[in-house]
Amino acid sequence: LFVSPATGNMDRHHYETFEKFGNNTFLLHLDNGRGFGRHSHDEISILAPLQQCCSIKKSTYLRLQLLATEAFRLSDVMRESLASDRLSPVLSEPHLEALDRRLQKVLDMVRECMVKESRKEVLVDDMGNRKHGIRQRKEERRAQV
Repeated sequence: LFVSPATGNMDRHHYETFEKFGNNTFLLHLDNGRGFGRHSHDEISILAPLQQCCSIKKSTYLRLQLLATEAFRLSDVMRESLASDRLSPVLSEPHLEALDRRLQKVLDMVRECMVKESRKEVLVDDMGNRKHGIRQRKEERRAQV
């Protein structure tokens, strides 16, 4: 079994099957650790889909903006969430700080998209119709009764 050393955060996944068991084999997904990568290295290439498509759900964008505010900072939310874990501390302080820095890079990329394209084209509205749809279904149920 060969596991290559991770470079950045790109090639840390490896799939393996064990042929010794014949048809009773299974796929084993190995993650070479580094799930949060090196705190000092931000792998910008993973933002390529966002940069190329310049499209994000409005609800996701709003949640990311919220996690960038002082009151709900991503690192603080994660620190609090992981505090009760039996393996605490799960993430070191530099890794938690990296979450905030990386979040800003995502938000900056979305802002760049909004400069290139209209805000309406970048933000896919996944919120407006949902509320209307729920209200409409409730009214339809009342009408049936």
